[in-house]
Amino acid sequence: MDITKFVVSGRDAALLYGDYGTYQNQLAKKLLNSRKKLGIATRNRGKFSKKGEVTAAQIAENHEYIHLLLLTSERAWANAMAIKSSHASDAKGVTGKTRSHIVSRLEKAAKTAELLVELLLKSAAGATLNDKLESRAYSAQIRGAAQFENQHWEPSLKSYAVARVVYSAMATSTKGDIFKDLLSDTIDPSIRYAAYQLKTPRTIPIPAIARRAFPQSDTSLVQQINELDPTLLKQAQVETAKQGEGVEKAPKTLTWRSREVKIEDAAISLAWGRVEEAKSKLSERWPSLVNAEPRDVAAAYDDILEATQDAADATKEAIDELRSEGVSQSDSRMQSLQITRTAVNYEMISWRIGRNRVLTGSDDGLVENYNSSRKKPAKEESGKKSKEEKPGRKAAKLKELVALYEGTLQSLEAARELPGVANDEALAEQLASAAESLSIARSHAVIGNIVNALALIKHATGEAQGAASTLADGLEAKPNLPRNIEVSGKDAKSLESFLQGELQRYRALVHLSNLLRESDSNEDDTKSIPLIERLREYPSGGIDLANLVNIPPKLSAVPVKPIFLDVAWNYIDYPGKGPQENEPPSTPQQITQGESKSQPQKKGWFGFGR
Repeated sequence: MDITKFVVSGRDAALLYGDYGTYQNQLAKKLLNSRKKLGIATRNRGKFSKKGEVTAAQIAENHEYIHLLLLTSERAWANAMAIKSSHASDAKGVTGKTRSHIVSRLEKAAKTAELLVELLLKSAAGATLNDKLESRAYSAQIRGAAQFENQHWEPSLKSYAVARVVYSAMATSTKGDIFKDLLSDTIDPSIRYAAYQLKTPRTIPIPAIARRAFPQSDTSLVQQINELDPTLLKQAQVETAKQGEGVEKAPKTLTWRSREVKIEDAAISLAWGRVEEAKSKLSERWPSLVNAEPRDVAAAYDDILEATQDAADATKEAIDELRSEGVSQSDSRMQSLQITRTAVNYEMISWRIGRNRVLTGSDDGLVENYNSSRKKPAKEESGKKSKEEKPGRKAAKLKELVALYEGTLQSLEAARELPGVANDEALAEQLASAAESLSIARSHAVIGNIVNALALIKHATGEAQGAASTLADGLEAKPNLPRNIEVSGKDAKSLESFLQGELQRYRALVHLSNLLRESDSNEDDTKSIPLIERLREYPSGGIDLANLVNIPPKLSAVPVKPIFLDVAWNYIDYPGKGPQENEPPSTPQQITQGESKSQPQKKGWFGFGR
């Protein structure tokens, strides 16, 4: 029959695009269609006649009667939730007649669900064990909601405990996520709040609270659960005992940066205990991982990262619960949880950075190492000489290192944004020094062009000097301890000295590169001149037979003496030029006669003729 799936799928489909009012309208239409299928719907313009109650025999004949009862119960529940959500924004909340109206609608839904349970328990209904348990869990959930709204905390806790135990048994047997979602979204928060109203300590986990509130006197229900899963109740007792022992052994306080905070939430206490346990295991295992591969060492961080993530999630859930209860930020519980949240998240970020540092190498990636992370067999290593990696493989390795450094810097930025870290001057200085040191190592890995590499190394050297001066009187190196966010003064000093050497080396490389570039340019200019124009020079580098002369020849100026040629023009016999005849010199009298003949005769005044 799948009672739980029928109810949950209907709620999810309606609430995905609407609210409880939309769900109520859809239920009214579905209820009318169900009555039409069963032939009990009132005809259009017909007189209403009350139909008889549903019997077990009718359920055995047609399972649509189960849907009829479920839709009736769900419509009343949706009506109550719609009224409650419409008054959620009121300053005084739900009070007076509104609360009575909500409780009355939930009472109707609970009575309808309990009627379904009674009918399915009868042998005439032909219901299976799963149908009986699902109907019992559904009715307990609706009854618990009615008692919850009526502020009857102890009966509400017992009803929700029944629903939780039954759904846990169903989730174990059917391996379905639908029951787990019901537990985490609806039932567990209600159990926690009801237990809080009953002054139950938060150190007791929800499964233990449900186990204590479960009615062991109901032998029929216990028998049904044992038929479905005979080990569930026994396992619950064992787990409750173990959890009780774990709660007793779990840390009650948390110390972070000279601040001691009392842990009041059970989930946080247990998660923080697992963090301490994982930290001690990693510290014990660390000496044996000195010569291991980076990937193997990083795998040892998985347990502590998982434990810190669980602690962070538990802290966030506890803060969300207090906020939903309307607890202000000035409350001592909220302040303690905020400090706990900062400590837990800082611890998680610290170990995440430590894992990135391990993956970069034993020296934080300072020394160039392009070998594969996986070792080859000893026979192959002894038989073959190590070959230099290709530039493509080197670039891929450097790209991986850059990604690790980028992840580390992002983690440091996330740590700075934690509440309480920005105001802690000592911690801010430590984080800044760690960020500088790790970013310097990243800048060493992104070397490409020699000139650009020199600029990056120069910048990194300046940053390293600042980090070394900051950490000179800071943390001392602790041997045989796993790496995390803490950077010692010794690490910063070694980083500074290493970068000083790299700076000098790259300065020399840039100088040599400039000299080679100049020599290459001079050689190129000399080689471009043909050999016929360089006969005065000895070809030490050999003769280029393809560059003897310029073909076709280019027009070029010839060096001559123009003044000498102009003066000697009349005295040089050039080929093709005839000999010059010497004329006798003329007398002065002949010259004057010729001039007088050539002058024209003047006419009139001033040479004007008339």
